[in-house]
Amino acid sequence: MKCVISVLGKDRSGIVAAVATTLAECEANIDDISQTILGEGSIFSMTMLVTLVPEACDFNTVQEKLEAVGEELGVQVIIQREDVFQFMYKI
Repeated sequence: MKCVISVLGKDRSGIVAAVATTLAECEANIDDISQTILGEGSIFSMTMLVTLVPEACDFNTVQEKLEAVGEELGVQVIIQREDVFQFMYKI
């Protein structure tokens, strides 16, 4: 299952590593990643396209794990199924 993950918050070290480690623990594959620092280096933004392996971790489990990582890091982490994401932005 393809999913889109968005991360937004105050920039700090370890954000990419923590999110990637959580995904690796769930045997998810990062298909594409884009990140940037907005403003004068204070706001971190990252978008990832990932493939989940339902046999390893279902969507809800991955979502809970990513929310916990977000709380630890003080950033917002949102995961959406790609089909829902695409549907939301169709004109």
